[in-house]
Parts: sequence; C-alpha cells; structure tokens
Amino acid sequence: MKPSIDQVKARAKKAEAHKDHWRAIYEECYEYFLPMRNLYGGLWEGNVPGQDKMSRVFDSTGINSTISFANKVQSALFPPQREWCRLVPGEGVEPGQRQQAQQALDIYNARMFGILRQSSFDLAMGEYLLDLAIGTAVLHIAPGDELTPIKFTAVPAFVVSFEEGPHGKPENVFRKLKRPFDVIKREWRDAEIPEHLAAAYRERPTDVVELTEACIYDADGPDQGFYHYFVFTKEGDDQIVYRKMTSSPWVIGRYMVASGERMGRGPCQWALADCKTLNKVIELSLKASSLSIGGVFTAADDGVLNPQTVRIAPGAVIPVARNGGPNGPSLAPLPRSGDPQLAQIQANDLRTAIKKAMLDTELPPENMSARSATEISHRISQLAQNLGSAYGRLINETLFPVVRRTLELMDEMGMIILPLKVDGINIRIVPLSPLAMAQNQERVGEFMQFMQIAQSLGPVGIMGIKMDKVVDYIGDKMGIPAELRTTPEERMMMQQQMAQAAQAQMAVQGAEEGAEGQPAEAEVAA
Repeated sequence: MKPSIDQVKARAKKAEAHKDHWRAIYEECYEYFLPMRNLYGGLWEGNVPGQDKMSRVFDSTGINSTISFANKVQSALFPPQREWCRLVPGEGVEPGQRQQAQQALDIYNARMFGILRQSSFDLAMGEYLLDLAIGTAVLHIAPGDELTPIKFTAVPAFVVSFEEGPHGKPENVFRKLKRPFDVIKREWRDAEIPEHLAAAYRERPTDVVELTEACIYDADGPDQGFYHYFVFTKEGDDQIVYRKMTSSPWVIGRYMVASGERMGRGPCQWALADCKTLNKVIELSLKASSLSIGGVFTAADDGVLNPQTVRIAPGAVIPVARNGGPNGPSLAPLPRSGDPQLAQIQANDLRTAIKKAMLDTELPPENMSARSATEISHRISQLAQNLGSAYGRLINETLFPVVRRTLELMDEMGMIILPLKVDGINIRIVPLSPLAMAQNQERVGEFMQFMQIAQSLGPVGIMGIKMDKVVDYIGDKMGIPAELRTTPEERMMMQQQMAQAAQAQMAVQGAEEGAEGQPAEAEVAA
C-alpha cells in the first residue's frame, strides 16, 4: 500500500544515517581520487559553486588513474556510439520460432541503441564509472523531451541513500536535491504545487527549494509489484509529485560488496593508503625542494637565540651567537637533512602500486615495437581477469537494469511494443562489448580447434558434429545480425532446390547420353 509522507521521511532518515557510517572513507577517497565530484566537507551544504577542491592534493596519480579506470571500463563494456549488447530469444521461445523472434528483437535492439546515441547515455556512463571506482555509483533513467526521449543522469552517491531488498539488491532509493522553484514544474510536468508554497516563492521564483525524492517498492497489498514515487519538500509535508510506476528509475551499481555491508568498495579504497602516503611524500619533497632553492642561513649575533622567533623558510636568516669558532663566518647556510633521491624512489614505487590497483596498465609506447592485434586482444582478456567478480556485478547491477529500464520506457512511450518480458527466459540480454566479444572469440577458437581434431579422426569424428548447428553457433557468438543469416526453413528450401537442380542436371545428362547412343545402334543394325 502507499506509504505516508511521514513514513517515507522516517525511512529516508534511517537510510541516510546508515550511509553516514561510510562518510569518512568516502570523503577521503573523493578528496584524493575524484575531487571534481567531491561534495563532502560542507561543499554540498555550502551552496557556493567553484570552490577549490584540490588544496590538499599534491600528486595527480590517483586522479589520472581513476579517469583511466573509468575510460577503460567504459571502452570494454559500454563503448560509445556502439552496440554493446543484443536481445536474443530465451529458452521460453520455441526452437522453430527463434530465428523469426531474433529478427524482431534485432529491430528493437537497433531502435534502443538509436535512442541511446541520441541521449546523454555515453556522458552519464562515463561519470557513473568514475563514481564506481570509489565503490558505489548511481544512474537515474527518466523520460526526457522531444529531442532527448530518455534522459540519463549520473547522480553523485553523496546525495543518494538506499535500502536493500531480497538477496542484497538495491531496492528503495532516496535522494536529496535542490531545484529553483520555477524549474520544478518544468522538470516534473505532473507536479502539484500547494498554494501556500507557490505564494512563498511568487516574488522570488529563482530561489532554491530543498526537495527529497523517494522511490519505494510495494511488496504487498493491492499495489504489489509497483513502485511508489514521491517528490516532497524537505521542510514540511508538501507532496509535489506522486506516481505509481512499473519499474524503478534508479540503477545502483557497486564494484564489490563485503558480507553484511550495503555500500560498495572500489579500487580507490584499496589504493587509498598508498595515495595518502604518496601525497605526503610529494608534499615533504616540495618543501625540501623549496628550502634547497631558497636556502636558509644563520647569522652571527651576540644576543641569545629565541626559538620562538626562529623562522625556517626559503631565504630566512636565523640569528645565532656564532657560526663556528671562535666566531665563524658572519653568514653561513643552515645544514639540511633528507635524501631527495630516496623520496623519488619511494614516490615511483607508490605510483606503480596505485596504478596496479586501479588497473592503469597501458600498452607499450608507440616508439617501441608495433602492437599486434593478438597483444591488444590479450590485454582485453587480462582486463577481464583483473576485474574478476566485479565484471559479473557490473553486468548484473548495471548493464541488465539499464537495458530493462530503457526498453520499458520505450514501451510506455509507444516507441516499441514489447511482447515478452526481458526476464532471461523469454528474452535474454547478451553482452556484445569488446570485453565480452574477446571471451566469445576464445570460445569460437576452442570450437574451431575441436573441429580440426574431429576432422582428423575421419568420418567418425565428422559424424560427432552437428554441421547444421555450427553456423548458428558461430554467428551467435560473434553477434552477427539475424537479418544477414538464413533461417532453418530457408536452408531446407535451398537444399531442396539444389537437390532438384542436381536431379534435373542428371536427367539432362542421361538424355544426352541416350541420344548419342541411338545413332551408333542404328549403324550396327545396318
């Protein structure tokens, strides 16, 4: 049943309190690895844009590796302006109808990617994967306008809290947001603004209103299976938007989830200790370098040295009683300690450790030997191995929900008529990204090797292969569209035509041979 605003607020407050346990580690990760998307430390509450978020950052290795991680994962799983998945018939479709169903699904697939190319999906996915490197990423998928039918937005995890459903799946989502009052009606066209709220902002329509957005799954009651969607003001109980939805607009992905935890842990958290140490090493090295360049000197003075007035800085002069004896020179440099080369070695080792944790391993430079396709394919396979279980989580928590939500919105907006559910039984989603295709090519290579071995065994080995299924298997693994391949019925018809043509040719040859034999028989009889 529909919850009340008070119940929604209580659940949102509880979810936010649970997320606050992660505030310290997420704040440090965003500070050193992703400062451009950092909203911690009062940056969200301050309402002051353009603040300096890198005042404590002295090395950009973590930032560059995070950007490289996001770009690499996007190129491997969601390559821009390319089709990175395919809809295929599931086991619930009869075998004789799969080829026709595949042709129809290929049309839907092409329309879906046409919408994705026209929308901001590639941009949003890049920002989504940046947050995923920290541990938790959030994507909002909602209907757009005439130019952009579906809008994709990467929402910072700082403003989102959520509850888990069965099997640890993110289910109920809450977001705090700020919008100018005159934008509310344009962003939510079905918004119903109370009269007292409209009167409060009538003279200042550009003032920001703090709102709370909630999406709660109904597990029982008359609305079972639906989502209750709310937008209401943070102060007061003014409900602005309510919708009953068939699917959630939220996609929440975690890089890795430890047992008993809700928020995700990403590679940035693994490399955080190295990044903080590197940052401190560079900070101390810069201070040592400034002292080396400017120098610090001691000057002879007959008075007594006051430690409270000593200033150690480049170009500083410290008054002392003597610089050696009996009195020493009038001005002498202050001896310095430290080994800049050792600090550089430590910094290089830390940079290597950070890049390894962030999967920031690049191909050889262009001035070295040429890079072969085999080497590039091996690097892609190595990336899949390094991602490990995170690859499966990316598929299940990001790729599948994005495709399902996009298809459901297209169905609701009348762009397609989806006859079956994308549930893995009637319709399956098969990844076609470079990372998935590299794995498929390995399987095709193994199968081709099996065929060579079977052929070397003679007729017995060849009989062990269903040759009529080989072409479909290879075509499916390589993602060849169904419209470019023949159906089993078309192949049977072609075989019958070939057999009829062969019989007709044999009949013609028999007739010609009979005609040539009749004159010879006549001569013998004569």
